[in-house]
Amino acid sequence: MPQLTTDRLMEIIRDCAGEGDPVTGDRRPEDQEFTTLGYDSLALLETASRLEREFPVSIEDDALALAKTPAQLTALVNRLLAETP
Repeated sequence: MPQLTTDRLMEIIRDCAGEGDPVTGDRRPEDQEFTTLGYDSLALLETASRLEREFPVSIEDDALALAKTPAQLTALVNRLLAETP
């Protein structure tokens, strides 16, 4: 079964919502909160919709709200993929 990578997630986010804000400091972008990266809840909803079309998952709004960083959203999607029969 295909897995979502953080790099692919970031491509999808950029496709859905643009480049976002530049990353500052020494933290990796996947570990920074979406709001810090310049992405709001509308951008995340569009991203979740795109992920559901590209991968066989259904992302609940509550679970999406708990994913504050790209790394957390990647882990959520991959967990859902692993649970898919």
